[in-house]
Amino acid sequence: MIIMKMIKVVQGDITKMKVDAIVNAANTTLRGGGGVDGAIHRAAGPELDIACARFHGCNTGEARITPGFRLPARYVIHTPGPVWHGGNHGESSLLHNSYFNSLQLAEQNQCETVAFPSISTGVYSYPLDAAAQVALTTIKDFLQTSKSVQTVFMVCFDSQTLAAYQQAYQQLGIQ
Repeated sequence: MIIMKMIKVVQGDITKMKVDAIVNAANTTLRGGGGVDGAIHRAAGPELDIACARFHGCNTGEARITPGFRLPARYVIHTPGPVWHGGNHGESSLLHNSYFNSLQLAEQNQCETVAFPSISTGVYSYPLDAAAQVALTTIKDFLQTSKSVQTVFMVCFDSQTLAAYQQAYQQLGIQ
């Protein structure tokens, strides 16, 4: 049996994804915020905030997992991405860690399908083209050795984000 691992770049609403886990571009408190974080907390219901409160926060680049509650996804993996400070403060390493540690948690919880938003490219101001390269490179490398994770969706909220991820996808020669 041959299992095809793949990355799919799509435009849509991550809170509607029927996958094993969606990733939340959280803040370090894990208690909800704006953008995708707020949308995920609203869609999951108040139980998500209660579950997140038990972690007492999360450092940038690390990840935590909770049930999906009212979401169609079984789990929510929360990871605070880095705030962009010009690129010379370890941002790319921290962003890599956000994707890698999220995938590790998905793997540990036997998730086959995972959906990511574009981490740090909203209010954290990470340049979209650079973020897409880090995200897709990290995911591509992870899938080469993953046992559980088979399909990773990059869920782009708007057409500008979609175009950046499609361009990075082509540049990296992802099949």
